[in-house]
Amino acid sequence: MIVASGRSQRHVGAIADRLRDKLKENGIRDTRVEGMPLCDWVLIDAGDIIVHIFRPEARAFYNIEKMWGADKPKLEAAQ
Repeated sequence: MIVASGRSQRHVGAIADRLRDKLKENGIRDTRVEGMPLCDWVLIDAGDIIVHIFRPEARAFYNIEKMWGADKPKLEAAQ
């Protein structure tokens, strides 16, 4: 999974379009894309590869990185 940010809705849309084109060029054709009309948060599902592209405000609001950070073991517990 990849989490990225664009500076604006147009930038997020351009990143998503370019990524979809590059995936297609590399033989990954069955991609599903969600969120393109608004481009606040675009999700590209390419099977084994999932890409989230956010505007900064949407990324801060949804804070999806928190889902994986909450269960990290503490340094003391890992030793």
